[in-house]
Amino acid sequence: MVVDVVIAVVVVVLMLTAVVAGLSLRVVQQFQQGVVFRFGRVRDEVRGPGLVALMPVADKLRRVNVQIVTLPIPAQEGITRDNVTVRVDAVVYFRVEDPVKAIINVQDYNFAISQVAQTSLRSIIGKSELDDLLANREPINQGLELMIDSPALGWGIEIDRVEIKDVALPESMKRSMSRQAEAERERRARIITADGEYQASARLSEAAAVMSATPAALQLRLLQTVVEVAAEKNSTLVLPFPVELLRFLDSAAETHRRAAGEAAGAGEAGERAEVPGPEGGAPSVRAAEVHEIPPLEEVLEKSPFDVPSAPPLDPPTAPTEGPEGEGGRGAAA
Repeated sequence: MVVDVVIAVVVVVLMLTAVVAGLSLRVVQQFQQGVVFRFGRVRDEVRGPGLVALMPVADKLRRVNVQIVTLPIPAQEGITRDNVTVRVDAVVYFRVEDPVKAIINVQDYNFAISQVAQTSLRSIIGKSELDDLLANREPINQGLELMIDSPALGWGIEIDRVEIKDVALPESMKRSMSRQAEAERERRARIITADGEYQASARLSEAAAVMSATPAALQLRLLQTVVEVAAEKNSTLVLPFPVELLRFLDSAAETHRRAAGEAAGAGEAGERAEVPGPEGGAPSVRAAEVHEIPPLEEVLEKSPFDVPSAPPLDPPTAPTEGPEGEGGRGAAA
């Protein structure tokens, strides 16, 4: 009877010890830190990873995860500084630096960081331009990180990084940007083409200077062009005709027309002038010199760069008197 009582007492003591041990012992993981509350007041000492002994009934343990948390920010719609409506979403990387502040100063630090991030994202959209959101995101990420980190310091939260994930544009803006890019590419193509034309014109001017020194080179170049065109399998032969040759023919014709006109005028003047003949008879008429246009074969044989000048006109001769004039009488005397 006594033995049974002793055994029962031992069993009860063991059960009470197990219950007390279960109430006073806690396990904290490596990525966690424990905040102990004793009768509702937080203890200054933060418990590290491992087995933690607590005072039964009096102590309460709160585990805080100190790993880096990835918090996505929902897409926020806003108007940029250059009046473009966009939808921007981002992601925040943060970790708990002070577990006591994270538990005491804010009710739910995850929800608080999410709301601050959304508000800061809408604010940064209004302060930025569309080009910065698309191509120059690093300063925007840094500014967004500073805006979120300012209230998070009082909550014991350290903002590790903030990144903008995507920028959604309206379809009309996408079409406008594509037209702008196409116009920019076309402008560059035109500049490159104009530069090529400028260099080609400089080379052509040098070649023209060389050909002008040797007129036969132009004829050889003409023949080479004919050979190149004739190599194509077609029935049409393009024969370039030098413009200089046309100018040469025009100038030659104008010169001969002017010479003929001057000769005709001199003839009419000679007909009007009455000069006594050698025997005192009818006045003699000075014959006008008439220039004829050379044949086409002779003109084509000449170089197109040699423009002939007008042939000089014979100076008018003084009318001579006959043997019966004053000179004759003087000679006779």
